[in-house]
Amino acid sequence: MKENKEANELADKVAEKPAEEETVKTETAGEETAASAEAAAGTGDEKKEPAEPDWKALYAITLADFDNYKKRAARDREDVYRYAESDILKDVLPSVDNLALALDKAADGEDPFVKGVQLVYDTLLKALEGHGAKPMENPLGRELDPNLHEAIATLPDEKYEEGKISNIVKTGWMLGDKLLRAAQVVVSSGKKQ
Repeated sequence: MKENKEANELADKVAEKPAEEETVKTETAGEETAASAEAAAGTGDEKKEPAEPDWKALYAITLADFDNYKKRAARDREDVYRYAESDILKDVLPSVDNLALALDKAADGEDPFVKGVQLVYDTLLKALEGHGAKPMENPLGRELDPNLHEAIATLPDEKYEEGKISNIVKTGWMLGDKLLRAAQVVVSSGKKQ
């Protein structure tokens, strides 16, 4: 009976073994399929880590960007200080024009009143120049430059060719290298016909 019992146990083990092998084969096949899918996708047991950034290069780039920012901010700050007074200077320019017009129309240059106006005009010009504002060069006879001149009329003129500035209505002003006010000019349309 003992032998019978051992034989039965052995038969049971043999009968169970193929089922276990199939399970193992199925699991192994599943792992192989998963492994091949991971390999195809580029993710396997060998995970590639992203390349470490070049910290020195990033630091150098950031440092250069910050240095450029500081220079740009300093330049902008200088421009603000340099041109901060432009608004008030623009407001003063009509008074300068009126004083110049009054002096041009004065009949007697020896009149004390005219001398007083001339003194105020000269003082005002010195104050403007002290702040960096200066009148433009006389543009008579030159080509119209739309960046510097504002054409308010076109009239025939015997003295100047067509397209040349023939008269200045208001003097143009510069503040350093920046246009403060464009010169208002009359442009010649050529000789009368």
